[in-house]
Amino acid sequence: MLEIKGLTINYGGIEAVKDISFTVPEGEIVTLVGANGAGKSSTLRGIIGLVKAKSGSITFDDKELMGESTDEIVKNGITLVPEGRHVFPDQTVLENLKIGAYLRKGNLDEDIENVYKIFPRLKERSWQAAGTLSGGEQQMLAVGRALMANPKLIMMDEPSLGLAPIIVNEIFEIIKRVNEQGTTVLLVEQNANMALHIADKAYVIENGRITIEGTGKELLMDERVKKAYLGTTAE
Repeated sequence: MLEIKGLTINYGGIEAVKDISFTVPEGEIVTLVGANGAGKSSTLRGIIGLVKAKSGSITFDDKELMGESTDEIVKNGITLVPEGRHVFPDQTVLENLKIGAYLRKGNLDEDIENVYKIFPRLKERSWQAAGTLSGGEQQMLAVGRALMANPKLIMMDEPSLGLAPIIVNEIFEIIKRVNEQGTTVLLVEQNANMALHIADKAYVIENGRITIEGTGKELLMDERVKKAYLGTTAE
């Protein structure tokens, strides 16, 4: 579904992403793991068009997206749940969801109800200002807002960041549920253990380059990954 070839992204004179290539097959959960500042978030921002790539190719459903505007990329079926959630705090839950569908036309009621089925708590709080929600609820709203664009591929940037452990478990269950309902997922996550447990395919990014790749299970058993990202080594 998504194919990245030789993607390079610069910030000023610094290469944040260095000639990386990877694929996201349709229907799968693919995760990028790595330390803070490794280039994971920059990769997502380059794919969605929020930062301009220096070189490379971004192909989605056989269409080249390099140079396209973010609006056009969203129209093609990719959405991003940004790090830090970035809900509109003074707008209600319902208004935030409708903002997620700003590029679409027609009746949104069915899609809103589908989001409420995934996140019953949002339905209970539909008229509540988003800024008054808990961190976990705001993350649910950010995911729900992204789903309102009816994406084929949803990218999530650090969805568990800053959340209590019990809420982290809930967020990862939601990611699996979204995937099971037919949406492909590209996940960037510092919680490597949780991410690798749900990933079909995984890539480790270090200093802007992909250094290890394999299935989620393979990376969970990889000694380098265990030592650097899981805090464990084989006995």
